[in-house]
Amino acid sequence: MSRSGDDLHLRIGRDELVLRQRYELLSILNDVLMALWFVIGSVLFFWESTTYAGTWFFLVGSLQFLARPAIRLARKIHLQRRHGSPLDSGAEY
Repeated sequence: MSRSGDDLHLRIGRDELVLRQRYELLSILNDVLMALWFVIGSVLFFWESTTYAGTWFFLVGSLQFLARPAIRLARKIHLQRRHGSPLDSGAEY
């Protein structure tokens, strides 16, 4: 695992996985997981026997809503520390 600039390089055998814009990727992954938890929770609400489990999936999805602003804040703090001024593209992740 090595870093060049803001990219994260992971060597997997003869291949290399390059992660760019880590905070945006983290935000996208968070959104996908959030949607997944809410879909699973919704399906589990169809049956009374799985309502309890569905409630937990909704709770996990709701907690991930808290992660969204934390990811944005971490990105802004990271850019502030590294570049000395808040560099923001204006995109809301």
